[in-house]
Amino acid sequence: MFPAGPAPWPRLRVQRALWALLVVLLAPWRLRAIQETQECTWQVVLNNLESVGKNDAIDHFVDQELYTVDKVFDLLVDAPIDRDEVRRLGAAEWERSWSCTLLGSGRLLTISLQTYLGFPYYLKINYSCTGDVSSEALVRKGHLTGLKPVVLVTFQSPVNFHRWKIEQLQIQMEAAPFRSPAERCDAEEVCLMSWYTPMPIKNGSVVMRVDVSSNGLGPFIPNKRFRVNINGFLERQRDHELQFTVGNELFHLIPRYFVNVPSRPLWYTVDQTPVLILGGIPEEKTVLLTDTNFKDFFLVELSIDSCWVGSFYCPQASFTATIYDAIATESTLFIRQNQLIYYFTGAYTTLYESNHGSERWVRVLANECIKRLCPVHFHSNGSEYVMALTTGKNEGYVHFGTITDGLVSFKLLPRNRSVCSAILVVNCSITWAVFVAGDYNLLMLVEIVGPTSSKYFQVVSYDLVNDHLVVLYTIPEFIPDARGLEFLMILGTESYTKFPMVPKGMSYNPYNNLLLIWGNFLLQSFNSENFIYLADFPKELSIKYLVNSFQGDMAIVTENEEIWYLLEGSYQVYQLFPSKAWEVYINLQVLQQSSLYATNETMVTLFYEDKKLYQLVYLIDNQQGRLVKRLMPVEQLLMYQQISDGYVLERQGSHLTLSFSNFCPFTVMRLRELPSPQIYTRQERYRAQPPRVWEPWGFHSENSLAVYQGLVYYLLKLHSKYDKPYADPVHDSTWRWWKNKKQDQDYYFYLASNWRNAGSVHVDMTSYEKIYDLKAENELPERIFLDKGTSYNFSVFLTARKPGIQHGPSFQVLNPLDLAVVLADPDCIEAVVKEKVLVNRNSVLFWVTLSDKRSCFDQGISGHHLMKTSMLVKVLGSSGHCFQNTNQGLRMQSNLMVPVLIGCPPGKRLALDITYTLQYNRVQNKHYFDCVKVDPEMPCFLFRDIFYPFFLIQDLVTGDSGSFQGRPPPAAQPQTKLGLQAPPTRPRPRRSSQASANSSPPVA
Repeated sequence: MFPAGPAPWPRLRVQRALWALLVVLLAPWRLRAIQETQECTWQVVLNNLESVGKNDAIDHFVDQELYTVDKVFDLLVDAPIDRDEVRRLGAAEWERSWSCTLLGSGRLLTISLQTYLGFPYYLKINYSCTGDVSSEALVRKGHLTGLKPVVLVTFQSPVNFHRWKIEQLQIQMEAAPFRSPAERCDAEEVCLMSWYTPMPIKNGSVVMRVDVSSNGLGPFIPNKRFRVNINGFLERQRDHELQFTVGNELFHLIPRYFVNVPSRPLWYTVDQTPVLILGGIPEEKTVLLTDTNFKDFFLVELSIDSCWVGSFYCPQASFTATIYDAIATESTLFIRQNQLIYYFTGAYTTLYESNHGSERWVRVLANECIKRLCPVHFHSNGSEYVMALTTGKNEGYVHFGTITDGLVSFKLLPRNRSVCSAILVVNCSITWAVFVAGDYNLLMLVEIVGPTSSKYFQVVSYDLVNDHLVVLYTIPEFIPDARGLEFLMILGTESYTKFPMVPKGMSYNPYNNLLLIWGNFLLQSFNSENFIYLADFPKELSIKYLVNSFQGDMAIVTENEEIWYLLEGSYQVYQLFPSKAWEVYINLQVLQQSSLYATNETMVTLFYEDKKLYQLVYLIDNQQGRLVKRLMPVEQLLMYQQISDGYVLERQGSHLTLSFSNFCPFTVMRLRELPSPQIYTRQERYRAQPPRVWEPWGFHSENSLAVYQGLVYYLLKLHSKYDKPYADPVHDSTWRWWKNKKQDQDYYFYLASNWRNAGSVHVDMTSYEKIYDLKAENELPERIFLDKGTSYNFSVFLTARKPGIQHGPSFQVLNPLDLAVVLADPDCIEAVVKEKVLVNRNSVLFWVTLSDKRSCFDQGISGHHLMKTSMLVKVLGSSGHCFQNTNQGLRMQSNLMVPVLIGCPPGKRLALDITYTLQYNRVQNKHYFDCVKVDPEMPCFLFRDIFYPFFLIQDLVTGDSGSFQGRPPPAAQPQTKLGLQAPPTRPRPRRSSQASANSSPPVA
């Protein structure tokens, strides 16, 4: 067995009892077995329309069609809704219809008649707390004390930006309370209740993040994030039961599937994959599938033919049903069984204009002998990629797979000759391959057999554009002798041990250009030519796979299931399991009687989610097996390890006392003066609140929830319709909704104040809007966009651990605090750091300015072909030593890695200014002729007249709008908000037979 925890439970040794006890006493309140404050957490499940109000209903996101909700909107006679959008139906108004009508940007799918539509699902929200109080009573208490959950849905941008518009879209909704009609409750006014919000969908997005927070009233409940992804591999049968299209679901977790089975990596396209797949179950063509990042999962037996074709060019020692390699992309799953690979494309109507879903598993490269699949973690150029390494007749080639809109194609690389021929060797084999999308480069780890049967390895680069292949680096034959150092630069002059280097794979981070070669060693390089040997990793171990967060850290899993940890930018490798720190942590979990740990457990896989490391573990407890997803407590383990390494026992009188050394050079680290985030994060956010109801306790009905669905749909529909090549008179996508209703706002308020609204529902115009003024939080954003010399400024405040100031030519803190900013591409971006010593506070304030140098990106389409790079802010000497205690646990400080995207950011456009163009042309030409068939959004111009077009540069994220002068505006030129457009200069006239407002203008 490969345990993920010690078995049996270890006993603390006597010499560690004192400091281990102190760890318990000093642990945050959330770690104590007896807590004075209740610890609460949000609970979110998906409900379809038929499940609303049912207590135990949990649905998966399968249906992608919209529903008509005109029946309830017909009742809203005196309401500020667009009556022209309401289509009156007959009796079958609640039937599922208009399956082609989906929501999003890019190519807007239309129907013949407009209607208010609703989404197929709701989010049902509750919360639970520790203690003996029932969840139902807690929810009632929260409602009566004013608690209202706030839900923020973030739509992931699609892969294919050629089909869909690239945008960072969010919608913030307040949840509506709903009383369950499932049972009669005579004793209380409220028996069972929950909160509900619509679960919106949009074209091009199959991955959604749902962040739930409190409105600040009622009990304290920390924010929590959920994954709500569309599962295109499930289909609804005629009896409304769900069935997998990839195989048959199994309902029993047999112990032999997991016990004594090595862990395996989880491979997928980062941030784009709605359904994850994990193979490795021995002698079974069975996989684990999940659309919630293993919050729940399915065990599925795949419906593949399980062929085994052996021949003289494809040697196979034996046949097995095991699925060895499994890779998930946005729409397609890939697996390898024996030497064959298969793929299956899910049914995602939100991604394609027509359904490209597979009816069965497709065997590809059937005549090839495939020994391994290699993942490509990031998409590029509107496609995703996967690589298949061959053996036998095509040894030395890579089958490079491209997935675009669910369509899969492979090509053989290199194009003209094999790698072996290109590097002038007779016998070679490709062990691993990495695709660097930004450079259209393929890096290959090549094993070469010399004339004397000796083996050595080289890193070979292949340029896909120029069909050029070059050897970048020859890996040393033996492991270097570091002589007690943490790292060693490989220069060729160092001495070596007798341990041979055995490379097994490579890993590449496109944000910081870090290439790692791993095996029974770790080599890292930032230019793929000069390598550093990390000596902390034992040469006696062998790495099985790496797990990269692509946010500045990674986990390492060895062949004997040990877990190690590496912070990028440092050279120290930490052992997390097994370790003394792990033993202490396990004992604390035993004290709390945690259900996430058992005496017998096996790690299935390890993966990152939202910058946190998670384990999928198979537990056997009371002879019952189960799979659980649990947090890998990296920060706590590092802190416990630091305490165990830095304590001394001192005798004071007749007793011993403990004293600890804190290796963190500062006590306080704060980020200050962060700018407004939207201009850098490019997040477009809408706000929606439920319609007001007249029920005395504030509970909504099914009709009012349906109105909420229609209002959210229409809000997002206005967002998608605003994606057009001409500008509205007011630069706001919601302007058309209320433009003819604003003058009646007082009248609607009068009706609502006197409870005279038709349908007992009031729609407040101010509750549906686009937000342009989000405030910065006390942390760096998830990513930032820079373009044309723009800068991002912030400050870092540090308080030294030891008080005291050294006087001299300049004031200095006795315990020096140095801040370093590491740039992945200094040719493209630059950083300036200024320091100010605060003498009276024993602190230092650093101002950091990150700027684009205008040298790595020229003109381009908004959001397309952005260059990936990064900035790492670190306090020297603090890596792995500094932690902050928050209400959600420990958080590591001092290493702040921010991805940076350089280029024309999403959310900007060049639009024809129809309003001013019409006005100016009418004045200049002394007359105006409209089209024969008048269309207010597509005016016509007389061909004999001189046509004077005016254009606007508009920012859809911040609301800025200014006239286009044919050149980038000066940095000091002010931009206007929300349609208050600066008067344009006189344009150069040009002759035109006819110009219409829907003509596509040039793109800047």
